[in-house]
Amino acid sequence: MTTFILVPGAGGAAWYWHRVVALLESAVAVDLPGPDPDAGLPEYADLVARAAEGRDRIVLVAQSMGAFTALQVCERLAPERLVLLNAMIPAPGETPGDWWDNTGWERPVGFSIETHFLHDVPTEVVAAGAGHAYEEADIAFEQPCEFARWPDVPTTVLAGRDDRFFPLAFQRRVARERLGLDVVELPGGHLAALSEPEAVVTALR
Repeated sequence: MTTFILVPGAGGAAWYWHRVVALLESAVAVDLPGPDPDAGLPEYADLVARAAEGRDRIVLVAQSMGAFTALQVCERLAPERLVLLNAMIPAPGETPGDWWDNTGWERPVGFSIETHFLHDVPTEVVAAGAGHAYEEADIAFEQPCEFARWPDVPTTVLAGRDDRFFPLAFQRRVARERLGLDVVELPGGHLAALSEPEAVVTALR
């Protein structure tokens, strides 16, 4: 049986994936210690590797900043597929902190969590997630993504057409420049696993 190993973005809350996990036969969402000032990308990769122990067939899925963790652990897990959702697609040796300038990303004017992350998430889901929202500590932003070249693994880049944080046109450009891939468009914004879990699961399958 294929198991989906689901890596969250900044903040590290496995809860982000809970609506997707409920729709998959076998899935593990990994909790990362995002707020811990002493834990960064190597520790995140170790946690993902441990979560996948004993699984023979793996699809590794990463959202947003979680791509920096997924690329560090990809060779160790040898997944059948790598799926990136509204992701910060890393270059070898790049830090998450440098990614913004390197890709030409500009923070949205007037950024707010409500406007750019939660605008399409159901109100009851937003309320339930209040206890799962964490700030990412600086350490992970300062560490290089330790992989030498893109792994020889079939890779899919999923992009929400309503993502206000990483707009679709931007995600499409970065995927083409860095991977030579077109994105697969999905409904939903940056937190598509919370707003459009059915669409995410359909794409994963």
